[in-house]
Amino acid sequence: MQRLPGVGPKTAQRLALHILKRPESEVEALAQALVEAKRQVGLCSVCFHLSAEPVCEICRNPNRDNNIFCVVADSRDVIALEKTREYKGKYHVLGGVISPIDGIGPEQLTIQALVRRVSQQKPREVIMAISPSVEGETTTLYVGQLLKPFTKVTRIAFGLPVGGDLEYADEITLARALEGRRELD
Repeated sequence: MQRLPGVGPKTAQRLALHILKRPESEVEALAQALVEAKRQVGLCSVCFHLSAEPVCEICRNPNRDNNIFCVVADSRDVIALEKTREYKGKYHVLGGVISPIDGIGPEQLTIQALVRRVSQQKPREVIMAISPSVEGETTTLYVGQLLKPFTKVTRIAFGLPVGGDLEYADEITLARALEGRRELD
């Protein structure tokens, strides 16, 4: 349990003890649900967001604006931005950020798929919505330079704390960050 993100030793112990107290049928149902989720949920073939279908619900939605893409590091960021109900375009999930110290270079991310998608679909704008850490800034600048020949590239405003993650920001902060985006220099 302690291997789960955000779960420390005390919480892990509390969860384990709770599971041990539950009837075996409940524990088996939980285990089966986890296995089924792992088997059924994959990545959207268009935007790389988590999806139980080959193409996710957002990409299939005809009411979404096809002329604006929002680039995020992972699916947690899509979920956080969707909670604001402010953004009506499409997404592209990179699958992380460039982090040489962790052995993650551009080739480990979905950057080339994004460049192909933007060059073919020619959206009017790509919003870079990556957390403002050192790695996030590196990724934003790198991807922005690759996309500039094809479209206008903006970034969300800095309403988020440096080193913070999009998934932990409240809806108002995220909505204001989207509203205050600006073009990359």
